[in-house]
Amino acid sequence: MKFSVVLESAVEGGFTVSVPALDGCFTQGETTEQALENAKEAILCYLEGLEKLNEIKTRPGVSVSEIEVTI
Repeated sequence: MKFSVVLESAVEGGFTVSVPALDGCFTQGETTEQALENAKEAILCYLEGLEKLNEIKTRPGVSVSEIEVTI
């Protein structure tokens, strides 16, 4: 599976990476190579989280709801 990533120089040094197809999937690294390697790990963790959420949704007698919290 391939994902496009956005690699940007960070103000404090190093690089930040975001994955547009995966809302909220971000990471960083000191070098471009490290940032891209960290992006692979972040994508895998994101997808594992989606898999776990799907397991919860498909269990009999379990429902998933959203709630809003105002701060």
